[in-house]
Amino acid sequence: MAPPTSSQIKPGRTLLLLLAIIAAMGAAVVLQNAYIPKFGLDLAGGTTVTLSPETLDNKAPSQESLDRAVNIIRDRVNGQGISDAQVARASDNILIQIPGAGQEEALKLVATTAELRFRQVLAVAPAQEQPAALPSDAASPAPSGSLPAVTPSAAASPAASPAGRAVSKALQAPSPTASAEAGQGNKQGDNQQGNQQGNGKKKNAEPSPAASPLVTTQPSADPNAAADPLAGQDLSGIDPAVLQQFKDLKCSANNKGAGVLDDPTKQFAACDESGTAKYILDVAAVQGSEISTASSGLRQDTGEWVVNLDFKSAGATKWSELTNKTFNSQPPRNQIGAVLDGVVVTAPVSNGRITGGKTEISGSFTSQTATELADQLKYGALPLKFKVSSTVSVSSTLGADQLRGGLIAGGIGLVIVMLYLLLYYRGLGLVGIASLLVATVVTYLSVVVLSANAGFRLSLPHIIGLVVSIGITADSFIVYFERIRDEMKEGRRSLRTAVEVAWKRARRTILVADAVMLIAALVLYFLAVGDVAGFAFAMGLTTVIDVVVVFLFTKPLMSLVARMKFFAKGHPLSGLDAERMARTESSSTSTLQEA
Repeated sequence: MAPPTSSQIKPGRTLLLLLAIIAAMGAAVVLQNAYIPKFGLDLAGGTTVTLSPETLDNKAPSQESLDRAVNIIRDRVNGQGISDAQVARASDNILIQIPGAGQEEALKLVATTAELRFRQVLAVAPAQEQPAALPSDAASPAPSGSLPAVTPSAAASPAASPAGRAVSKALQAPSPTASAEAGQGNKQGDNQQGNQQGNGKKKNAEPSPAASPLVTTQPSADPNAAADPLAGQDLSGIDPAVLQQFKDLKCSANNKGAGVLDDPTKQFAACDESGTAKYILDVAAVQGSEISTASSGLRQDTGEWVVNLDFKSAGATKWSELTNKTFNSQPPRNQIGAVLDGVVVTAPVSNGRITGGKTEISGSFTSQTATELADQLKYGALPLKFKVSSTVSVSSTLGADQLRGGLIAGGIGLVIVMLYLLLYYRGLGLVGIASLLVATVVTYLSVVVLSANAGFRLSLPHIIGLVVSIGITADSFIVYFERIRDEMKEGRRSLRTAVEVAWKRARRTILVADAVMLIAALVLYFLAVGDVAGFAFAMGLTTVIDVVVVFLFTKPLMSLVARMKFFAKGHPLSGLDAERMARTESSSTSTLQEA
């Protein structure tokens, strides 16, 4: 067989392609200033949270509800990309391990565990009692502002009014004694405003004192009215027990009433997130499980941040009925309270009946607050109520020792494999060593890039998987080298021909072996959780890297080596001399005969 022509063998281009890939990954590392990967809980420390379920009847929760809760919480903590957070059941509890710095964001999502419920607001008042004003006092108007609004996302007005303050901020300095009076005067204005918005002709205007039940320009002259935060408001249809619950409810920045079990079939009193306002809310009209998706974004016409909701079919019908009911009610009953974990996270005003299930919540949102609210609405549909029974921080001291031990073990394994290649293959072993070094560089860069861009955190199971992969990578080189030596025995082929013929036969074996390893890694990754999933991810990553290195480095490098006289003439130190290969074959034959 004639040796392949130079047009068929272009190892230089292949090596340049690999060099370009390594350079691109290195540039990403330099530009992002991320030279060291992030570490997981066992290496860098972190937080372990234990959640205990609570039920209204104090009975043990069902296994199905616990499993569903685990899946939802896992989506919460891992929703931003690859991470090493572990969520698992421990009897009837849920154990969550969140690694590294910045776990406060994940803890915020985890600690908010109750099911989201949408309720009509029946009454609202400041959380703190307001002092009675004397008739001689000068009028001191409260800061004007509008409540967050909930509108059909497809019917957003091109000339929307300025974004108003959230409920909690608007209630910092109002006089609730004027709520009922202002509310009566506000009904006509609200209907007119809703009609203007529906016609796409809503105008920007400064809110008048009668435009909001939470804004007043006159202090109350009745001391008895000031003592009652609900004075002047319509209390018809409110359960007397809930009224008493409302009066006894204490709200503050440190005590928002979080963790209160709210029965969806009963009326409920709750604080807002800032602890400055408290509400009486009707029975739950729509459950959080009816939300299909929630997201935050910018409105193109006004440039304000909004939260977009999309309800499922059944939820869209219930939402249409709720928005229609609130829109046709007097303030503050034209508001819809979203209650999560016993706290009102938002209470926007309904600007009209919303059909189709697509809804937009606007208000004084920033990028961060809009994203947080969208996450709360999206991931707030747990089947159980949980409380955080324990929170334990893990020191990174033990993790540093484990990391050091893992690196030492990997270094020892790499050195042993290199020595074996040199002793057995001599000069040919240098190709294997170079391939191992390239695989090490590509693996490290891949880990760093994933850590910086995909939330990947290096943990001890990952290190174990990377160390084990050293042997897998070496297997690919050995298969190829042995094929080359088989083709050269007894002088049947030249080295250049043997390299090409052996590659055609060896690559199938290499691909089959790596495919089996990759399938096993994928099965483990998708069916397992925690440490096993981390080990499987590392195995899958290194298997892909092994294929890349063998095809883009080992094979083209051997094509270049075959042109060197040191190897082509079979120098005794090349590992390809005829005497050594014959001795190896003779030794193998006698071993078979003795067996």
